[in-house]
Amino acid sequence: MPLPPSPATLHPIPAAPSVAFLAPLIRNTAKIRVGAYAYVHAFDERLTSEPGAWEAACVRYGFDFVDDRLEIGEFCAVADAAVFLLNGGNHQVDAVSTYPFSIFTPQSAGAWAAAAPEATGLGWPNKGPITVGPDVWIGHEARVLPGVTIGAGAVVAAGAVVAADVRPYAIVAGNPAKEIRRRFSDPEVETLLALAWWDRDVAWITAHVGLIAGRDVAALAAAAKS
Repeated sequence: MPLPPSPATLHPIPAAPSVAFLAPLIRNTAKIRVGAYAYVHAFDERLTSEPGAWEAACVRYGFDFVDDRLEIGEFCAVADAAVFLLNGGNHQVDAVSTYPFSIFTPQSAGAWAAAAPEATGLGWPNKGPITVGPDVWIGHEARVLPGVTIGAGAVVAAGAVVAADVRPYAIVAGNPAKEIRRRFSDPEVETLLALAWWDRDVAWITAHVGLIAGRDVAALAAAAKS
């Protein structure tokens, strides 16, 4: 049985270099983890051809002094100009001023060192990682904010600003993004999460791809038991 392209392939569709599997593009693997077969489409083909270019353009504020990360699960689809905003872009809203005095301390010989997070006791605002579950579709120009978890099978509409967690298999849209509907019934979602087809080996997925690309959750669950 023929198998699909390796997830280590940069351009799985040779005639369409604007599409790339994400994992081979990532340089900062300490900050960004991408699952197998997750792909990105970009109208600027430099972003899908030069390692590091996509993350520089679309993963913002991923500074080393902040302990956070971006995780994108297996079989995700990330559209052109979707952006993930990490915690390095946060400002302290519990202080008198939101101005980040301390980041200029090295250039000012420590003149504003008293504003450093460790000096004020307020700390750098860190809402945690961005976690995108498997089989998620993120639409054109969507924005995903720090600390958000997007559940498996969810859909983020074009232009949405995701500021809160998204349930598995939910469709969200708007600013801030709100749930429009769920793609399957609650019992079907429970079945799909328990099945976790994306965790199975690629030969099994390939053998059952017709069911995975279809609508019959019960038939897929039955196939998984056989």
